[in-house]
Amino acid sequence: MNVSHASVHPVEEVPTTEAAVPVAGENLHVPMVRMKDIQGMPGTVGGLSLRISQFVFGAAALSIMASTSDFPSVTAFCFLVAAAGLQTLWSFSLAITDVYAILVRRSLQNYRLVSSFTIGDGQVTSTLIFAAACASAGITVLIDNDLGNCAQNHCVQFETATGMAFICWFTTVPSFLLNFWSLASR
Repeated sequence: MNVSHASVHPVEEVPTTEAAVPVAGENLHVPMVRMKDIQGMPGTVGGLSLRISQFVFGAAALSIMASTSDFPSVTAFCFLVAAAGLQTLWSFSLAITDVYAILVRRSLQNYRLVSSFTIGDGQVTSTLIFAAACASAGITVLIDNDLGNCAQNHCVQFETATGMAFICWFTTVPSFLLNFWSLASR
């Protein structure tokens, strides 16, 4: 069991019955001990697996949508391609950072670094990929259900790319939440 210990050699301490009251001028400061990093945070194997899955699903959404010949005719599909491209680049660069941190056994719990990860995950890529997936889903439903024009379009590719974008968003949310929690717990 991995637990932090206050000292290497245990010393018996006499239990006190009174509450610790600081003397005038004395600062009762208890040092904070940070437990091991939680899997899914930057610089961990869980964080690397989240980044790789974000990259794979973002790249799948990008390649499937870009492989259709008529995606440029719909703005929502162009937005999905742009958002998936940004998500793919972001996830790939952070996956490289995670690989480096794991190989050299370095903690990525720097305040500024975690802040940039949180902003990038939550306010930029996650928001964009979710908005693009929702817009693409709306257009796909319009083409398939409302217009009944699916035989002339690439509905299967549109639906698959939209689904991959939603799965990419589902893997981005845990990264954002863990980074945000790490910031909030400081």
